[in-house]
Amino acid sequence: MPQAANRPVDVLLVEDDPDDGDLMIEALQEGELALCTVLVKDGEQALDYLRRQGAFACAALPGLILLDLHLPRVNGHEVLAEIRRDEALRRIPVVVLTATDNEKAILDAYDLHANCCVRKPTDQEQFARVVQKIERFWLRFNQGP
Repeated sequence: MPQAANRPVDVLLVEDDPDDGDLMIEALQEGELALCTVLVKDGEQALDYLRRQGAFACAALPGLILLDLHLPRVNGHEVLAEIRRDEALRRIPVVVLTATDNEKAILDAYDLHANCCVRKPTDQEQFARVVQKIERFWLRFNQGP
């Protein structure tokens, strides 16, 4: 989804690892676009945010969702399935970021219509570059539906 003039793009980051979350937020802040990144730490919070429930009643729909697969309460696959079932949410690009080497988990995410699956690099500099490339493609170059 292209960025409107002078309006930050909302990004929902669903990540339970505080170190990975901090790295992603830092990388996004160093990117080319003005972003408003919201971090939630589990799948249940992600769904509440997207459905604008509870503490997230005034939340804006994100232009991009960065989703970890291994989450407490409601896992990433379940979150992705709920997003794709919901007519108001299904067109939001979802990029799965995961540390898993489990090919089945990645294929399952694609079966649930993840837009992209990326393995998290272990090196901090590579991690930052990957997040910035995701931002550049999904928020700057991709025109979406």
